Parts: sequence; structure tokens; C-alpha cells
Amino acid sequence: MTILHVKNLSSSYEGQILLKNITFHLKQGEILCLLGPSGSGKTTLLRLLAGLENEDSGTITFNNSTIQSIPPYKRNFGMMFQDYALFPHKNVYENVAFGLVMKKWSAQTIKTKVSEMLEVVGLRGFDHRKIDELSGGEQQRVALARSLAPEPQLLLLDEPLGSLDRTLRDRLSGEIRSILKNLGVTALFVTHDQTEAFTVADKIAILYNGILEQFDSPENLYRAPVNTTVARFLGFKNIISGKPDTSGNFCCSIGQISLGFTKNNAKNCTLLIRPEGAQINTTQTKTAENILLSGKVIQRQFQGATYKLQIQVGEQILFFDLPIDPSPPLTNEPVHLTIRDSSLVWINKGSY
Repeated sequence: MTILHVKNLSSSYEGQILLKNITFHLKQGEILCLLGPSGSGKTTLLRLLAGLENEDSGTITFNNSTIQSIPPYKRNFGMMFQDYALFPHKNVYENVAFGLVMKKWSAQTIKTKVSEMLEVVGLRGFDHRKIDELSGGEQQRVALARSLAPEPQLLLLDEPLGSLDRTLRDRLSGEIRSILKNLGVTALFVTHDQTEAFTVADKIAILYNGILEQFDSPENLYRAPVNTTVARFLGFKNIISGKPDTSGNFCCSIGQISLGFTKNNAKNCTLLIRPEGAQINTTQTKTAENILLSGKVIQRQFQGATYKLQIQVGEQILFFDLPIDPSPPLTNEPVHLTIRDSSLVWINKGSY
């Protein structure tokens, strides 16, 4: 069931457009990550949903009711911020109980709920700990428990892992997803970190300069970015411009590629080659399901599970992640690669 529907939402500040005609929907229990660089409009969209800012135009519908006229404290939305906003003079129990006290829940109900939430976030027995005695990860868990305790209809998280180190972020992002899914909580999660978004989200909305470039599942987003703006933001580098010829080939800086391989309709004339789609071809043979590229190794880096290679093919430098077996050629040596057809993506030209 669709629980949140945002339609043609626009916002500006002192003549500068912050969001332009944002439209998407979210189902009950889904987790949406708003992903984009700084200044793309992610936090602005979150604050509009929370009722902390006013839009210029558009509608926000939640549970089949337009909510723009409803003040923030009556929306029953939870919020969690990057700095956690915990009360340093209150212990863990008092922090988690704060929203429940404000709602005038009974003392026994509060006690039961706080105990349940601390169990959920893995902090059983932390009731009387002081906030300054906790690690960053433990503080993050307390903030999450406090946000979840009042049973919000929608949880809004603004860069909740942004102040943590990489290792802790990787671990906690998976734990946050498990907690939210186990509780059936509908959530919007703001981040600029692609790995974090892929770990947490059911759906991802890519925002760039206030425009919603793509709304999709994490896998579809990676497999088929809609344009160069999305592709470049996701870190793809093998983006090649060209044009079709009368023989049905795509003519570009790396040579001619048969358009028939990818069932391309020749309307989109930018080719993306995903970096994991290559493997060493020792026989220099070509099949109906792949293309063959030949070039020279410019840079070769061992990454543990893969080799990261920079390869010059014609006038183009391409980047690939290759398996460790067979070991690829050394720097300045020739290399022949098979590129799987499934790793070729035809995309539109974007603004970035």
C-alpha cells in the first residue's frame, strides 16, 4: 500500500531553486534513501516532509491525506539527526523515554517501551549509563531507539551515520536496515554515501541540483543509471560518447561496437561500460554475447579480491575491476579484454 505520495514538490530560497517538481511515492514499510552530493536538496526535502519548512508548490500526501497544513508535532513523524541531539544531562533511559513522557504515556508503559527499544538496538542493560560514557556507535543506537520509541508513522533520518568512521558506518548501516525492517517502519534516510544507501535502501532517489534524476531500486540504479549525471555520481568512469552509423554500429573513441548486442534503438548515443564487466581474453576471440577490446595497461593496482586496471583503448582511458585469476598483464603491456554485453548500458546525456 502506498503510504507517502509526493507530487510536483518545489522549493526555493531567495530566488535560488532548491527543489524542482519532485515526484515519488513510498509504500508502507519501505526504506527510501535520498542520495546526492551536498547542496542537492536532500535535507530540504526531508524538512519539507517533517513540516519544518514550507514548499512553494506541490503536495505531500500521507495515508491518503494532504499534510501540509498539519504542524510538525501532530504528524507523528520521527526524526534522527547526524549529531544525534541527545540530552547530555539525561541518562540513556531518560533520553529514550523523552518522547513518551511528552506524549504523557504512563510510567509503566514507558518502562516497558524503553526496555523493548534498548533490546532492539542492542543496548540492553544500558538504562543508567550517561551519554558521555558511550561510544559514537552506542550514542547512535540511543538516538535511533529514542526516535523509534513513540512508534512514528514515518521515520526521517538525516545523515545519521555521517560522524562515524568507515568501519562503524558499514556495520551500523546494515543493523539499521535490519531494525527498521523487523519493526516494519517506513523511513526516509538522507545520505551522500553510495555504499550506505545501497546497504540500507529498498528504493533510492538520486537528487542533483534540486532535480530528482532517478528513483529506483539499488540494483536497478547500479545496473542501469538513466543518464550521465547519475552514472558519474555513482562513480562510473567508462562513459563514452559516439554516434550510430548506417551499418548499425556505434562509432566512438574505442572503435565500432555493434548496436545489435544491446538491442539499442540508436536514440541514446552515450555508452556506459560497468567496471566489473571485463575479463582477460587470452585467445582474442569474440562471441555473440560479448565484445573484444584491446589496449595497453596504464596502471595496475592489486585490491585483494580484484585488480583495478586503467587501460588505454584508442583515445580513451577505461577503468576495470578484474578477477585475480588469471593475473592481468603488467603496466605498459598489451591486454585483451572480453566485455560482457550485459555490462553495456546506453544512457542519456545529463548535466554532469
